[in-house]
Amino acid sequence: MRKNRIAFLSVISGPVLWWSLVLLVPYLIMFTLSFYTRKFPSHIPDLHFGNYAILLADPQYVVVFIRTIKVAFFVSITSFLLSFPLAYFLARKVRSKRIQLMLYVATIIPLWVSYLLRAYTWKTILGSEGVLNSFLIWTGIIKAPVSFFLYNQVAMIITMSYIFMPFMMMPIYASLEKIPDNLINASKDLGASRLTSFLRITLPLSMPGILAGFTFTFCMASGDFISPVLVGGPYSNMIANVVTSQFGLAMNWPLGSAISVILLAIVIIVISISDRFENTGRVNLG
Repeated sequence: MRKNRIAFLSVISGPVLWWSLVLLVPYLIMFTLSFYTRKFPSHIPDLHFGNYAILLADPQYVVVFIRTIKVAFFVSITSFLLSFPLAYFLARKVRSKRIQLMLYVATIIPLWVSYLLRAYTWKTILGSEGVLNSFLIWTGIIKAPVSFFLYNQVAMIITMSYIFMPFMMMPIYASLEKIPDNLINASKDLGASRLTSFLRITLPLSMPGILAGFTFTFCMASGDFISPVLVGGPYSNMIANVVTSQFGLAMNWPLGSAISVILLAIVIIVISISDRFENTGRVNLG
């Protein structure tokens, strides 16, 4: 019994140590620093809630938080609408494993390319002299380049949806691939239409992948600070841009830490809601 306990402790000690050094300690430092007071050129421990009070009292920070949640939500929805048909086609319609693998790899290949390069690609496409304007002029739809395609929240949603779409598609594909064909065939034998089989069997069984993809996409989109700079314009800053400025130009690390703590709390809430929905779905399916 003692040997088994020692063996168990030796196995988990490595992951626990890694988790503590890489995740827990930085979070604790950030949380502690959020109670400090900025006193140039350094910061002093004050153990007060002044930084959080600033975030709640200043409407500018509230607007940025709301904008961040809104953009991240629409990015998640857009990524889902683009990813689910593709994942469904790969998992349920393509029977050749070789072609299935080729198409799957082609979908995740953009992850091997620099994030900055992918964002710049959409800046080139949506720009005044970009591909989209050139195509519209060539077709005669517009006479001169227009600038409203770029530097707005729509451009941000398009860019981030393209960048984060593989993170939505992969868990959905994994869930759809695990659905046994026998279930679909049995529903058809019982007289269910294709739409009924999809709504009553395929969609509920793929919900864990949908929730996982939504969570991944939402969390990464809410922490993005590159796309707002490249394609968002001056009035599209998200909360990650504010954190960057507080730790950089403003040198106000306590306020930046307080913002980071609130953003972390939002992410934890989203993950908890996703986990609750997934557990509820498992109970209902059971």
